[in-house]
Amino acid sequence: MTKKQVVEVLVEGGKATPGPPLGPAIGPLGLNVKQVVDRINEATKDFVGMQVPVKIIVDPVTRQFEIEVGTPPVSQLIKKELGLEKGSSEPVRTIVGNLTMEQVIKIARAKKQQMLAADLKAAAKEVIGTALSMGVTVEGKDPREVQKEIDEGVYDEVFAKAE
Repeated sequence: MTKKQVVEVLVEGGKATPGPPLGPAIGPLGLNVKQVVDRINEATKDFVGMQVPVKIIVDPVTRQFEIEVGTPPVSQLIKKELGLEKGSSEPVRTIVGNLTMEQVIKIARAKKQQMLAADLKAAAKEVIGTALSMGVTVEGKDPREVQKEIDEGVYDEVFAKAE
């Protein structure tokens, strides 16, 4: 029994091409690169404009392959949610956007499987931490203040509705 090979790449959603990083990574495996690119683009079309982690699992003998699409990084989801091109270059001084708690929960839900968070509240606090480093406020406040409010139970009703 031969061992399957795994190729991991980061591609722009819906816009993978046969060029780097994909082509050079899978070309030597004897796969039809166009077929792989088409499958990746189909699987990632919902993430257009975002970098998406993709795993290509290849059986080198039969040349059969599977595609596993991960979720984009939290920072990419925040940028999509707020329609931002990039985060702030000076996060403490320059605020580039504001998330509502509902948006934070939506992002936390999307990423929860890949996070180490024990529950939705902990996942939301991780999202808020990323927002802080990007120059994004939450509910119009400093993200650190909102994290404390989550610990104090201020948003318990919002989390109860979300679960």
